[in-house]
Amino acid sequence: MIPLLDLAQRQHGWLPISAMHAVADVLKLPKMRVYEVATFYTMFMRKPVGKYHVQVCTTTPCWLRGSDDIMSCIKKKLNIEVGETSKDKMFTLSEVECLGACVNAPMIQVNDDYYEDLTAKDTEEILEDLKCGKKPKPGPRSGRFASEPAGGLTSLTEEPTGPGFKVQPDL
Repeated sequence: MIPLLDLAQRQHGWLPISAMHAVADVLKLPKMRVYEVATFYTMFMRKPVGKYHVQVCTTTPCWLRGSDDIMSCIKKKLNIEVGETSKDKMFTLSEVECLGACVNAPMIQVNDDYYEDLTAKDTEEILEDLKCGKKPKPGPRSGRFASEPAGGLTSLTEEPTGPGFKVQPDL
C-alpha cells in the first residue's frame, strides 16, 4: 500500500482523497484502511505543498547541533511558518522527526534530497539556489564525505597489513 500511496503522491504532488480511493480500489481494501495508513505516516501530504517541500529535522541530535537556527533562517528567508506554503507556491515548510542521518546533523530534506552539516549561511544558499531554479548539490556541506568523522579520519588511515599478520607462528 505504501508504495502505491507514494506513487500517487508523486503524480499529484500531494495525496488527495481521490488518490487514496483509487489505491483502495486497486488493492481491493476498504477505503478506511488506506486512509488510516495515509494519515499515520507524516511523509504523506494530505494538502497541496509547494514545488519544494523543505523538511527540517528538529530531534535531539539536530537540535543540539543548531536546527533551531536553521528553522529560524528558513522562516525568515521564506517569510512563512511551519506548515505554511510561500505566496509564490514555491516552498512549504515542515518540522519533521528524525531523517536518519544524525551523524551529519543539523540537516534538512528538500523533496528527495538531503542537505547535511548545515549552517544558517548554507541554508540561505540552498534556498536561494532553489529560488533561481538551480539544483544545489545534496549531501554534507562541511566538505566531508558521507558520514566521515567531522574532525577527519581517525582510523584505517594506513594500508592494511597482509595475510598472516600477528598470527601464531605454529599456524
